[in-house]
Amino acid sequence: MATLAVLLPLAVVTLAALVWLWPDARREAAPEQAGFQRVGGTITAITLTPCGETEPGAPKPHPATCGEATITVGEGRDLGSEVTVPLPSGPGSQRFAAGDDVVLLHNPEAEEGMPAYQLSDHDRSAPLLLLGAAFALAVIAFGRWRGVTALAGLAITFVLLLTFVIPGILAGEPPMLVAIVGASAIMLSVLFLTHGFTLATSMAVLGTLASLAVTGVLSYAVIGIAELSGITDDSSFTLDMSMSIDTQGLLLASIMIGALGVLDDVTVTQSVTVSELAAANPSYGFRRLYRAGSRIGRAHIASVINTIILAYAGASLPLLLLFSIGEQPLGEVLTTPVIAQEVARSVVGTLGLISAVPITTALAALVTSRHAPPSAPSAGDPEPGPAPRASGESFFTDAPGEPRTPGSGPYGDLYRPSHHDPSRPGGPYGDPHRPGVPDGDRPLPRRARHRRDAGSSP
Repeated sequence: MATLAVLLPLAVVTLAALVWLWPDARREAAPEQAGFQRVGGTITAITLTPCGETEPGAPKPHPATCGEATITVGEGRDLGSEVTVPLPSGPGSQRFAAGDDVVLLHNPEAEEGMPAYQLSDHDRSAPLLLLGAAFALAVIAFGRWRGVTALAGLAITFVLLLTFVIPGILAGEPPMLVAIVGASAIMLSVLFLTHGFTLATSMAVLGTLASLAVTGVLSYAVIGIAELSGITDDSSFTLDMSMSIDTQGLLLASIMIGALGVLDDVTVTQSVTVSELAAANPSYGFRRLYRAGSRIGRAHIASVINTIILAYAGASLPLLLLFSIGEQPLGEVLTTPVIAQEVARSVVGTLGLISAVPITTALAALVTSRHAPPSAPSAGDPEPGPAPRASGESFFTDAPGEPRTPGSGPYGDLYRPSHHDPSRPGGPYGDPHRPGVPDGDRPLPRRARHRRDAGSSP
């Protein structure tokens, strides 16, 4: 009831904010560049020619990019016809071969003497569809029904990002507010859909929410202290100049959304781990559950931190290579706006992850340790097993702190001399056909059964 008292208002507020901030569909589609239309085609032949002379200081084109390509048009009014277009030969141009599926730019209003088609790029539709199908099949084959729900959650994440977060920021809404509402909607829908409506999932949701709040506060403070503007490349500069978007708020939103992708992993792992520890050790209280869960969380965070740093380093590898070529001192490199922004993003995200471990572990331990006392067993219930013993306690005791009484246990006292009396009915294991005499939980050895059936003592 306490969990629902927190989650239901949170869900209502998130839904209301989602409806209030939802962008309208009045934005007009961007016009196609210079009247060009994208059409597909297939290269049937490549004719290479010697590359011409280049200007002094200009990079020389690769020999494989000099020549012409004969392409069969795959759509449009010229379907099935063949066109000959020059190969792109500028810096960074792609290399094409016969049989490649390509994308052409068609200008239906081209003047006479001007090419109506230009070779633009490779057509990657088929490889991406094959890759996506392989990904979905692998997830479903391993996760089964849980894999299906995970794919559904991934679809919800993409829908909210593409229909709410990005259009909302472009519509002029505060990026930080849009990111908070979008992250809350993704968290509530995806976690419950993927992991079910359980107390463990609820604790993961609450832990994620608290950690997101910590990450947001830290991000706001770091951006102000480090005086980060959020403008580090052509994309952010264009958004600031042409659309007047708050780039600092955009940076804050990117930090929170990026942190959410790792936070849900940590919080779900911690919550489920504590639940499994409580199920395996029913005698564990809040303190022991919290300590055991924290030890696991520290090991998890140690590996996740390295993952985050390597992910950012891999994404910024070309930039790091440029800095290395320039032979700038490390201090100057770290204080540049691009690197400083990535350092702030990594540090803030890591601090948010660190806060997620104690918060989620404490919530999960509090819930799992407050279990109801077991009820009296009914006539048809199986006999309960022995209670868990403390670490280091002897197993030769009937209860913690009590010595074993003679003749106790299902097998009697194995150390009494009278126990080995051959005249005792049934031998040392008792008489299984005599009421009131324990027959034990384990079967008799084969030799003992033969001797018993023959009428002799085992």
